[in-house]
Amino acid sequence: MAILIDEGTKILIQGITGRTGEFAARYMLEYGSRVVAGVTPGKGGQRVWGVPVYNSVEKALENHGEIDATVTLVPPQNVKEAALEAIMNGVEKLLIPTENVPVQDVLFILAHAKRRGVRVIGPGSFGVISPGKAVLGWIGGSIELAKETFKPGRIGVISRSGGQTTTISWSISKAGLGVSTAIHVGAEPVLGTVEAELLEMFQRDNETSGIALFGEIGGIQEEEAAEIIKARGIRKPIVAYIAGRFLPRGVRFSHASAIITGRRGSAESKIEALRDAGVKIVDKPKEIASTLLEILGEKK
Repeated sequence: MAILIDEGTKILIQGITGRTGEFAARYMLEYGSRVVAGVTPGKGGQRVWGVPVYNSVEKALENHGEIDATVTLVPPQNVKEAALEAIMNGVEKLLIPTENVPVQDVLFILAHAKRRGVRVIGPGSFGVISPGKAVLGWIGGSIELAKETFKPGRIGVISRSGGQTTTISWSISKAGLGVSTAIHVGAEPVLGTVEAELLEMFQRDNETSGIALFGEIGGIQEEEAAEIIKARGIRKPIVAYIAGRFLPRGVRFSHASAIITGRRGSAESKIEALRDAGVKIVDKPKEIASTLLEILGEKK
């Protein structure tokens, strides 16, 4: 199994005729993802890497039936309109890789998504990959790197850093454990799907034996994740690293969502909360794979 996406997921790309859209389409297709249609208003009738382009999400659905997920590759000022179009037409999963989307637009999108039962990943997310099955977005960057880095296996990877999603997955694959699904949650102050929700999904996934978590200072995702671990009885072993632990309060780390304004959101607060919930904390990202091996009783 995998969470969020698999080989049967039917994918739409909004903004497919742009440079980024064309790149993402080619990458996802080459990996084996089931990209069935693209949408760019005014460009209907074209094809991008063999994928038919339509003027609207509604037209794409008329020609291809139900679509499971969409990647919204449009400028920040256009994300709200594109996301709402997908949500209102019943697309169940929405990946938003775009950064710097106005916060009020994100809140509007998330409110409508919640009412419609739509899962939003991002904004600012590199995407999701279920190794050997499908990729949504451009996580991995190239086919060669993706195939080398993301080997099919049984560790779920959750990361607040796009680059570290790849690095940690590579170390887990090299250790022989492999990855069930890896997700970059996104880099913006307000996000759709957060760590706590993903932990619950991995707990329910029969093919995931352990979870790797790359957290950062700023926000309260990790504290919320710790609360969910205790409240929902998440029993699978979790190994975590918190980046930015030596920075002083008020200093921005990595991106806008990683800034400490009080004790909650600090590395100390996150580490304390996660440890109290039974999570194993490591001092270096490279220790995640070896620690998972040790916990799971495996030998390299």
